Amino acid sequence: MVRFFRYAVIVSSLFAVSLVVGSTGCGRGDSVPQGPSYAGAPVTVEGLRLPARVEGENVSLGIKGGFSPRFWPGVNLGVTTPGTLPGELAASRKDYVRWLAEMGELGVRLLRVYTILPPRFYEEFARYNRSHQEDPIYLLHGAWIPEEGFLKKRDAFAVLDQWKSELTDAVDVVHGDADIPDRPGHASGSYRTDVSRWLLGWSVGVEWDPAVTIETNRKNAGMRPFEGRYIRVSSNANPMESWIAAGMDHVAGLEAKRGWSRPITFTNWLTTDPLQHPTEPAASEDAVSIDPMNIAATAAWPAGVFASYHVYPYYPDFLRWEYQDVVARDGQPDPYVGYLRELKAHHRGMPVMVTEFGVPSSIGLAHLGPLGRNQGGHSEQEAGDIDAGLLRRIQEEGFAGGVLFEWTDEWFKITWNTLDLEKPDGRKALWRNVLTNEEHFGVLAVEPGREPTKVLDGDDKDWSVESSQVIAESRGPVSQVRASHDAEYLWLKIGFEENEPWMSEPVFVGLSVSGEGNRGLPGREGVDPAADHGVVVGPGQMATLLQASWLDPLPWLYGIKFDYVPFDEAAMKTGSGEWSNPRQILNRPLVVPGVGPQPAEFADASGLRWGTGDSEAEGFDQRNLVMGKGSVLELRLPWGMIGYGDPSSHQVLRGRPDGTLNTERTGRVGITVQAGDQPVLETSGYDWDDWNSVDWHERRKAGWSAIADEMSRSSASGTAATGGR
Repeated sequence: MVRFFRYAVIVSSLFAVSLVVGSTGCGRGDSVPQGPSYAGAPVTVEGLRLPARVEGENVSLGIKGGFSPRFWPGVNLGVTTPGTLPGELAASRKDYVRWLAEMGELGVRLLRVYTILPPRFYEEFARYNRSHQEDPIYLLHGAWIPEEGFLKKRDAFAVLDQWKSELTDAVDVVHGDADIPDRPGHASGSYRTDVSRWLLGWSVGVEWDPAVTIETNRKNAGMRPFEGRYIRVSSNANPMESWIAAGMDHVAGLEAKRGWSRPITFTNWLTTDPLQHPTEPAASEDAVSIDPMNIAATAAWPAGVFASYHVYPYYPDFLRWEYQDVVARDGQPDPYVGYLRELKAHHRGMPVMVTEFGVPSSIGLAHLGPLGRNQGGHSEQEAGDIDAGLLRRIQEEGFAGGVLFEWTDEWFKITWNTLDLEKPDGRKALWRNVLTNEEHFGVLAVEPGREPTKVLDGDDKDWSVESSQVIAESRGPVSQVRASHDAEYLWLKIGFEENEPWMSEPVFVGLSVSGEGNRGLPGREGVDPAADHGVVVGPGQMATLLQASWLDPLPWLYGIKFDYVPFDEAAMKTGSGEWSNPRQILNRPLVVPGVGPQPAEFADASGLRWGTGDSEAEGFDQRNLVMGKGSVLELRLPWGMIGYGDPSSHQVLRGRPDGTLNTERTGRVGITVQAGDQPVLETSGYDWDDWNSVDWHERRKAGWSAIADEMSRSSASGTAATGGR
C-alpha cells in the first residue's frame, strides 16, 4: 500500500546503493476476450480537448460524437525491482515493454502510476498504445507531495509551493515537454514523448497522515475557502481540503494552457474518509475527514472532478464490526459491500473509483478481515479469487472503476508486524521475506534468480553438483544431505536409504543459526545441543518448525514493555533449553466502542505446509515448504522464519533487555539430521557469500486467470452497475 511506499522513498534517499538486477520474461497465456471498444477519441468542449469527462456517477470515455460511460478496471504500477529502493526507479525499458504487453493480456484498461517515472516508461507506453489503437491502456497519473517536509513541518501549506513545482513537472512530462535535472530519489531526463492522448485523468497526493491533517486545519483555521478558476471548495471546507484543491487547480490551469481538460481526483483512504465509524477502536483512524464533496470543478473545467479511495477489506478495524448485516446483490452477507454502499451514498452524484484494493498471496499474515479476506496468508489461487470478487463488488455497487494493487511483488515493502524483524536498515530489498505480506500483492510473482533455484517437488533431478553442496554422506539411514540457497530460502535435500521413512517415524532437522545452542532438539535433550531451530517432519506428510524461546522476537518486543506477550525470564536466557512455536502478532489489545475489550491476536507460523512448489503441477501452493517422494525429502526454509534479520549480510536477530531487537553477524549454519531414534548425522554445515545484488525472474501467479476473467467481464459491461444506490 502507498503508505509503505512513502516511507521507503525517504529511506531510499538515505541509503542509496548501486545494485545489479536481472530479469526474465513471463510465459504467455491466452488473450483476454474483447469487450466494447475503449479506443476513444478526445472531444472538444468549450475549446478544450477532453479524453474523458465526469457524467453523473461515471467517468465517460470520449468517442466520436460525444462521450460514452465506461467502467475502468485497472492495476497500480510500482517503481522498484528486486534489490532496489523506490528512489532508484530501476525498472528498465525491457521491463516496461514486457509489463505493458501483459497488462493488455490481463485486460487492464487503466494503469495508475503514483509519481513521475523515467522517460523510458512514457516512450514505451506511447509505443504500446500506438500499436494497440483499438484497445489502448489509459493512464491515471499521480503526483507526489514533498512528504518529508509535510511530515516534519506538520502544515501542508508550508510545502504548497514545492508541491506545485512537482505538479508542474508532472504535467510537462505527460505532454512530452520536460527536462528534469538529476535529483536523488526522483526521475530525471529529457521527456519528449507526449502521452496526453491516453491520459484519462490525474490523481494527486497520498494517503493523508491524519495528525498532519489535523495540525494543518488547526494552524490555518479561519482561512478563506479556496476559490480557483477551475477548482473551488465549498464554504464548509476545511483548510486541508483547500490545500488539496489548490494543487488540483494548479494542474487544471497548466492543462488548460495546453488546451486540455481531463477528470481529476485526489488520493484518499478510509482513515480520512468523510464517514463516521463508531466502532473504530483506534482514534487516529477516525479522527479527521477529507471530503471530496467539498471540492468541485467550475464551468471552466468541463472534465470535472471525481472521488477516489484506497479500500482494503481488512483494515481499519471498524470493517470487522460494522456492516455485518449487509447483503450483496447475490444474496451473500458482505461487510465490504456495506462500506462501499455507505461511501457511495455519501458521494451521490459524483463518480467514485476504488484506486487501491486487493489481498496479498503470502505465508505471512498481518491482520484478519471479514469473510477470510485477510491481510496475507492466502495462496495465489485464493488471492486471485478474492481480488476478482472484490472487483465485481466494486462494479456492482456503482463505482466508476477499480484499480488493483499491484502489478508486481516488490521486495522493499514493509509491514508493521515484521518491520522490527528486518535489519539492518537499507538492505531490505536484497531479500524476500515470506512473512512480510506487503511484498506479495503482485499479480506477477517476482522470485529470486534468473531462473528458479530449485523446484519443490520431492525430486532431486535439479540438485546438481553445480547448483548445490553435498554437506554430508553416510551409509546409515540418512544417505546424503545437500544444501543451496537464494534470496528467499535456505534449501535442503535429504536422501534416505529407505523410501519415505518420515511416514512411520519423525525426521528431525537441527539448525544452529546463532551459534549458541539450546541443549538439544525439541523433546530430545542432548541430541544436537548446538541447534537453536528444529524442524520435525512426520510421522506422515506434515512438518513443524520450532525455535529456541530466547530467539522468539515477540516476548522481547511485546513482553518487556507490555503485558500481552508473556515474558519468562528463565526461558529467555540464552541456552535455556526452552522451545516455542514461531508466531506473528496480528493485533495489539484494543477496546472496540460498544463491544468491549479485545485481546491481542496471533497467528501460529510453526506449521510448514506439505506439497508441491511446482507452479505447473496440480496442487501447487506457493506457501508449501516441504515435499517428499520415495527416498528424497526437500525443504525450503524461509530466512525470515529461521531467525535472520538479513541473510544477505549474515545478520541474525537477538533480543535486548530494553525491549528492542538487534542483530549479530553469524557464519556457517550448523545442520544435523536424525531419522527416528537412529544416530544423528552431523553435516559440515552450510555457508554462503554475502550479496549486494540480486537476480530475479517473474511468473504469472496462479490467480491470474480469475483476475483476467473478471477484468474482461467488467469492461465488457461497459459501465458501472446501478445496484447499491
